[in-house]
Amino acid sequence: MRITNTLVVLLVIALSASLALPAFAQDGAATYKAKCAGCHGAEGQGKVGPALKGTTLTDAQIADLLTKGDDAKKAPHKKALASLSADDAKAVATFVKSLK
Repeated sequence: MRITNTLVVLLVIALSASLALPAFAQDGAATYKAKCAGCHGAEGQGKVGPALKGTTLTDAQIADLLTKGDDAKKAPHKKALASLSADDAKAVATFVKSLK
């Protein structure tokens, strides 16, 4: 009986841990619309910030820019976006690359 209870408890812990992990952070489109669209446009067409639609940057370069920043860029991209996790940055990068 103890072994069964122990196995049930371990199974519940394993399932709850897997549910707590992000399903690939948040939806990249939702994060983009909340944090990026104000400057880059809802469809990546550009506004105050440059157009992202059809960018030649790779997913990895976009994610690095968001998580590490780049001194050569204008604010807010000189520094990392502190409110964006690495997984969220990857999801946003994937979304940006899907803009056509």
